[in-house]
Amino acid sequence: MNVLFKPHNYSTVSPYLIVNDAGATIDFLKRVFGAIELRRFPDDSGKLMHAEVRIDDTVLMLADPAPPDWQPTSSYVHIYVPDVDATYRKALAAGAISVQEPVKKQDEDKRGGVQDAGGTTWWIATKVE
Repeated sequence: MNVLFKPHNYSTVSPYLIVNDAGATIDFLKRVFGAIELRRFPDDSGKLMHAEVRIDDTVLMLADPAPPDWQPTSSYVHIYVPDVDATYRKALAAGAISVQEPVKKQDEDKRGGVQDAGGTTWWIATKVE
């Protein structure tokens, strides 16, 4: 018997971000990475208890803080994109702060970094060899 242990089209591992203003982070992800919102569960005050977006082949889960147990946490997420330079510019236009302009170093990636308003640092890369 083949039993599905996860939802169809979900990756086995999903980053889960607790950020201030998860709704704004979702908007940022849509503008910059073309994220598709899958689900959103707000509480009575409008804070997001849980939300999910898909970026390419990955589901990212996120929520607003729920003190005292679920505090916002600064996180680092690495994401491959077709054009690191264009995506970096989109992120800055969407309000992100530059952490590092895209550069090619010793490995095969050209990589840059931005921090969004919720505190997540996004390392954006394109394999260029």
